[in-house]
Amino acid sequence: MRQFNERVVLQAIRLHGALPKAEVARMTRLSTQAASVILNSLLTRGLVVRGARLRGRVGQPSVPIALNPDGAFTVGVKVGRRSLDVLAMDFAAKVRCRESLEYPYPDPAQIFPAIEARLAAVLGQLGRQARRVVGVGVAAPLWMGGWRDFLGAPAGAMDAWQGVDVRERIQAMTPLPVEFAKDTTAACAAELVLGAGRRLRNYLYLFVGTFIGGGLVVEGDLHHGPHGNAGAVGSLPWQAEPGAAPRQLLHGASGLVLEQRFTARGWPAAAAHDGRAVSPEPWPVTSAWLDDTGPALAHTIAAAASLLDLEAVVFDGSMHRQVIGEMVARTDRVLDGISWEGISRPSLMVGTVGADARALGAAVLPLYRHFAPVHALFLKADAGADDDVDTGVDAGAEAGP
Repeated sequence: MRQFNERVVLQAIRLHGALPKAEVARMTRLSTQAASVILNSLLTRGLVVRGARLRGRVGQPSVPIALNPDGAFTVGVKVGRRSLDVLAMDFAAKVRCRESLEYPYPDPAQIFPAIEARLAAVLGQLGRQARRVVGVGVAAPLWMGGWRDFLGAPAGAMDAWQGVDVRERIQAMTPLPVEFAKDTTAACAAELVLGAGRRLRNYLYLFVGTFIGGGLVVEGDLHHGPHGNAGAVGSLPWQAEPGAAPRQLLHGASGLVLEQRFTARGWPAAAAHDGRAVSPEPWPVTSAWLDDTGPALAHTIAAAASLLDLEAVVFDGSMHRQVIGEMVARTDRVLDGISWEGISRPSLMVGTVGADARALGAAVLPLYRHFAPVHALFLKADAGADDDVDTGVDAGAEAGP
């Protein structure tokens, strides 16, 4: 209970910014004495800091308590189908340093040495602060070797992913504890901790990148599912035309489809993900793709809402923000024509984290594990994995560059 209450206090400060002790007690519904004891402990451990005394109000001047950016650090590793990112994030969720690599398709013989080198480089850039890293988060597709033909990889190039445990391979590179999540689940974690998801209790998260995928938040907690694959909307059956054989949603609503339409016209694939996609010449192609995604996404949302009773669906991705906004608007128009009798229609929202959500989400995973007030703390469902976890930084205290 002490650990849970500490996390509740930290969450209140993360959500609302610097707060005086009395306000922390009010927001968390802890007694003034309990909140004071917890805050004093967090101050001693360097996780929070005192701000300047507030004057000019009725009563005694108050001292706001804020997160200490140097109180703890996490490292995020995003392994994508087109790029690799390794970054360090401080306790206030600011990225301190980053190392990246782009490639046409993911080759494990190239990727794992690149991760090890960039992990060492990022920890080295943190210097002495590396001792306060509490863990490494890894975000990657669950089936990295899948959809080889869709990616255009050479024959046999993706076979090397068979049997590879990404988390295990990265754990062998570092003494820090390694957390793993599907890449779009990690992106959902970023939205939950840093973005619009902080105000929602139950929502489906959609991320449109090279492929489309998703994540799920249930009662304010990130829901992984028994196989770590909750929110895998890209694999849902989708029928593009009446009478046609069903395909997977990713074949219609993924950024790769727009990339292919661009390259067929001699434009670079990267243009599908930046401002060029909304410039005058490519816009008709982008718009036609958006018209195709609307019905597919609308029926996906209707099916999800009937099962999960969602407050909202949050859209984000590596696409240009105008493209994401148009995707939401066109999907919403299709939803207008769907019968909602017997179910509640969720609102549609544009996410606030953006294209970097998977990499930031990877770094959020250890933050969430060590500091979020999840009710699983009381369940001990993973054989005591939380028994040695505290809201201090001992887990990484001896880990250097």
